[in-house]
Amino acid sequence: VQLVESGGGLVQAGGSLRLSCAASGDIICISAMGWYRQTPGKERELVADITSLGSTNYADSVKGRFTISRDKAKNTLYLQMNSLKPEDTAVYYCNLRSGVSGVNYWGQGTQVTVSS
Repeated sequence: VQLVESGGGLVQAGGSLRLSCAASGDIICISAMGWYRQTPGKERELVADITSLGSTNYADSVKGRFTISRDKAKNTLYLQMNSLKPEDTAVYYCNLRSGVSGVNYWGQGTQVTVSS
């Protein structure tokens, strides 16, 4: 399974970005997909995830600002990020959890930088 993120970049506070994650490979059964983020010296944290049935879960810090969605036909995951804040600056990683093996797959990450 390969995950390729895109859409990161530099944006001013209050702006928006849309991240995409294209999944390819031997994808048989997906339990859930999600977005995580990490800053230097800190652990990777969940931003949002979505199950195979479409249930979503968000970190408190992004509720009301970020929206996760998935196009099953294209095997692509999205994260619409609005009202961005400097504290949203991080490397954002796409995650896919296999529904068969339980293995977690990760993308290479995409940098999001929000300037004040």
